[in-house]
Amino acid sequence: MSSRDDILGRVRAALHRNAGNAAAARVVMQDALTQGRHGPKPAIDAAPAALLERFRLKSEEQSSTVDIVADEAAVPAAIARYLSAMKLPTSAVAWPALAELDWAGAGLTVECRGARDADLVGITGCFCAVAETGTLMLCSSPATPAAVSLLPETHIAIVRASRILAYMEEAWDLARKELGTLPRAVNFISGPSRTGDIEQTIVLGAHGPYRVHLVIVAG
Repeated sequence: MSSRDDILGRVRAALHRNAGNAAAARVVMQDALTQGRHGPKPAIDAAPAALLERFRLKSEEQSSTVDIVADEAAVPAAIARYLSAMKLPTSAVAWPALAELDWAGAGLTVECRGARDADLVGITGCFCAVAETGTLMLCSSPATPAAVSLLPETHIAIVRASRILAYMEEAWDLARKELGTLPRAVNFISGPSRTGDIEQTIVLGAHGPYRVHLVIVAG
């Protein structure tokens, strides 16, 4: 017996699951997933302007920096300003899904591909964002490779204000509705990577980017 079979066997035994009741239990689980019942949630103003402002505040609490632009055409210039202000490289890797933006016109050298270990700046979009916690939801695909948000020291994310939702439960509901089958990887990002393992002192960049900048497209 493999370790996997042994572990799953013990789980089944603890749940009193057997061939006779497995089918009925599967129906109950499928019903729970289909119904998408939500637990208690804090009260959040769902007006678009209020969601944007809460998302901005919560993101900054998570050590992200935030810029707001009027439309998508203004995104490359906003990113160029940020990189210049932070004295960061003007070359970056970006999602292939963002290839149509005028990066060169903003003075940036952007390669649209998956990230490699030498890439210092990664630019992504996001599937949606969660105002409750200032969190990005990223779903992987060939056009949106996960490594771009994970490997570079600096992660810059483009967030459309229309995709800011109040709660994480709504983010999962939207993914099920729009994607159907969930992607191979779903990453939730709330500010830079951090750890407090050593003497309970927070250190940024421990397991991924230590700098996260958000460009919110208001229009």
